[in-house]
Amino acid sequence: MADPRRVAVLISGRGSNMQALVEQAEGYEVVLVASNRTQAHGLDWARSKDLQSWAWDSRGVTREIFDSELDRALRRHSVGTIALAGYMRLLSPGFVRDWQGRIVNIHPSLLPAYKGLDTHQRALAAGDSEHGCSVHLVTEDLDDGAILARAIVPVVAGDDASSLEQKVLAEEHKLYPAALSDFVRRRRKSAAGGIQPTISSGLKK
Repeated sequence: MADPRRVAVLISGRGSNMQALVEQAEGYEVVLVASNRTQAHGLDWARSKDLQSWAWDSRGVTREIFDSELDRALRRHSVGTIALAGYMRLLSPGFVRDWQGRIVNIHPSLLPAYKGLDTHQRALAAGDSEHGCSVHLVTEDLDDGAILARAIVPVVAGDDASSLEQKVLAEEHKLYPAALSDFVRRRRKSAAGGIQPTISSGLKK
C-alpha cells in the first residue's frame, strides 16, 4: 500500500482549501492535484507551484468511467491518501470501496447537521447560534463518514449566508491541514494501514 503521506487533493474550482493544505503541509506532501474540470482555477495555482496535476472534464461521463481514470492517475503517482477540497462530484461506490479509510473531506457545517449543499443558508433559516465545518472520512453515503475534527463559529446578528461562508472558510483553512496531518500520522501508526476514527475535539475551536 502506498505511503499515506503521499496526498492527492481533488478540486473542482478555485481550490482555496487545496492551497491551505499545500502551504501548511506537516507530515504529508501533496503529490497530485486532480480535478473533474479542466478549467478549474485551482489547477493554475497548483501548476505555478510546480505541483503535478491531472484533469479530465467529467461532463457527459459516467461516474464509473471517470473514477476509473482518476484511480489510474492516483496510482501512477503512488498516492496513499485522498483529500477532497471543494470537489463537487460524487464518487462512485466502487471507487470509495477501493479507497476505503483513505479519503477525507471537509464540509461546511457541523456534521451531522446540514449534509449536502446550501449549508450556511440552512443554518441561518434554522436560527442556529453556532455553525462551522467538519473534516470527516468519506463513505458511500453523502457527508456521512466518521468525523475527524470540527471548528465552530458563532452566528451573530446581521450575518447572512455570505458573511457566514467567509467566517467558516477562514476556519476551514486552519482546520483541514491540521486534521489531515493528524489523520496521516495516525494512519502511519496503524499496523493495518487504516483507522476507524472517533469524533475528536482536539482540533475543535
